[in-house]
Amino acid sequence: MKAPSFRYVRARSLQHAYQVLQHHNGDAVAIAGGQSLMAGLNLRLSGPKVLVDIGGLPELSGMDCGGKEVRIGALTRHVEVLRSKALQERIPLLPQAVSHVAHAAIRNRGTLGGSLAYADPAAELPACAVALDATIVVGGLEGEREVKATDFFTGLMDTNLKPGELILAVRFPVPPPHTRFAFDEFTRRQGDFAVVGLAVTALVGGDQIETARAVYFGCVDRAKLAEQVSSALCGLKLPVADRGAIRNAVTKDLEPDDTPGWRAETKLRLAQVLTQRIVSRLAESGTQ
Repeated sequence: MKAPSFRYVRARSLQHAYQVLQHHNGDAVAIAGGQSLMAGLNLRLSGPKVLVDIGGLPELSGMDCGGKEVRIGALTRHVEVLRSKALQERIPLLPQAVSHVAHAAIRNRGTLGGSLAYADPAAELPACAVALDATIVVGGLEGEREVKATDFFTGLMDTNLKPGELILAVRFPVPPPHTRFAFDEFTRRQGDFAVVGLAVTALVGGDQIETARAVYFGCVDRAKLAEQVSSALCGLKLPVADRGAIRNAVTKDLEPDDTPGWRAETKLRLAQVLTQRIVSRLAESGTQ
């Protein structure tokens, strides 16, 4: 299929982008890498009247890894996250997750801000943003504001962004020492959308999990904290011998729907298996 007709505007500045988006009041959409948007246009899943190209705006680029937080510009491409030595050392969950994103061609063009704004429930980076307790910096004609990732994703492919606003950057607090990370997903084929995925951060003292944040994707309508699983992980000693409480917590957090080719009960079982695999990795990461 071909995309519906649209007008193309290349933003000359951030202020210009705001003005065009605001003027068209919901009929204009920003485009950067376009790896999700163009596919949606070609499938006629969306039909904006105006595409505003923000790919050349320097204000949205760059990565600052100093201090107690890492600030990543919205136009930072997946491949930059994947190859960043600073992120591999300070927030390794992000490069781990990006290595699962689609294929190399997609990673070369797709952007962090685009992934978060599109808010696909099967996407890896929205889940990581919630698991890492990130803050999303957005801007518009009325100025800038900050939204916690836990509040940013509001529904199926729906976010806290207001008409005329753009994601400018994402702020990730640097996890404290002794934080462990685990990430995995189940796909039919390498590069396919995740049927079930899970991102976890856990602060471990000795051999005991003190705090944890678990976020599922693929089997949920949006990236959100899995409160029951996160709570079940807290206080556990690694390696975990009895995982019955964790399996039960998964059933309380998740209510997947039937989708073509996948029954809800199958997704739930996959989520339980994946969660147990993640727990094993949390234990193994402390022995390396």
